[in-house]
Amino acid sequence: MSAHISVLLQESLSALEIRPDGWYLDATFGRGGHSRAILAQLNEHGRLYAVDRDAQAAAEAASISDPRFYFAKTPFGNIGEAFSAEQGWRTGCLHGVLFDLGVSSPQLDEAMRGFSFNKEGPLDMRMDQESGMSARDWLLSHDEAALARIIRDLGGEPHTVAKRIAKAVFAVRERLQTTTQLAEVVAAAMPKKFYRPNFHPATQTFQALRMAVNDELGEIQRGLDAAVNLLTSGGVLAVISFHGGEDALVKRFIRAQEGEALPAEIPSDRGRVNQVLALVNPVIKPSAKDVAANPRCRSARLRKAVKL
Repeated sequence: MSAHISVLLQESLSALEIRPDGWYLDATFGRGGHSRAILAQLNEHGRLYAVDRDAQAAAEAASISDPRFYFAKTPFGNIGEAFSAEQGWRTGCLHGVLFDLGVSSPQLDEAMRGFSFNKEGPLDMRMDQESGMSARDWLLSHDEAALARIIRDLGGEPHTVAKRIAKAVFAVRERLQTTTQLAEVVAAAMPKKFYRPNFHPATQTFQALRMAVNDELGEIQRGLDAAVNLLTSGGVLAVISFHGGEDALVKRFIRAQEGEALPAEIPSDRGRVNQVLALVNPVIKPSAKDVAANPRCRSARLRKAVKL
C-alpha cells in the first residue's frame, strides 16, 4: 500500500487563514493529514471537528488524543447534526470548513474495498461498508438505461460509448462478482478509437458507479448547504475537487451564494443582493512537483469562498 499524501496540504492551510483560537471542520478526515496539520496551528482555545463515514478513517481518528479534537463517523452531508450543543456545535460556530472530495489513495489501494479496476476485489465501492448498497447490488437493482446515464453523466463518457458499455455490462451483470471482471467487460466494450494512452478504459465507468453507489453529488450539495450555515461571518469555505462534475457543482453552489448583481443605478457597498459568499480567486491547482510526487492529484482543484 502506498503512503497517503494529503493533496494541496499547504495550499489548504493558507486558504483557511487559520487563526490560533479558531474553530474548524475537516469534513473529509480520511487518514487525517489535513486534520493534524490544522491542529498543529491551533492554540489551547482552538478546536477541530472532523467527520468521515469510512470505518478505517474512524479508526485513524481514534488515535488522535487531543482535547481540542472531536470526531463523528457520519457522511459529510450530515454535518449539520454531527455534533451536540454540549460540544459547541451551533449555527455560525466555525471559522473554516475544508472538503477534500472523492476517494482517497488508501481506499483505492485496498483491493477489498472494490474501488480499483487494477486490483481484484469484490464489487463493493461503498465509502461506508457497514451500510448502503454495494456496486454489485446497484447493478442488479437498476436497468440498462440507468447504468448508461451514470456512465455518461458521472463518468463523462460519450453517450454512444456509455450505451455500449451499459449494454455489455447489463448482459452479464448477474455473473459479475469482482472488480477485475467488470473492468474486463468494460474494456472489451469500449471502442478502440476511444482508448487513451496511460488511461485504463474502465476508469470513468468505475468512477461513475462509485459516485452513484455513494450518492456523492447529493452528499456534496447537502454538505455545502450545512457548511455555509455553520460558518461565522468571515469564515472560509475551502473545497478540493477532482472530478469535473464535483467541481461544476461547487462552482454553481458558490455562484448561487454570491447572489445577484444590482443595477448600476442602485447605490450599494457590495453591488449585489442576497449575497452570502464571496468567491476568492484564483482556483489553486497542483504544481508539477506535486503531480510528480502524487500523480493521482493531477486533476485536483481548490476553490475558496468567504462568508459575508
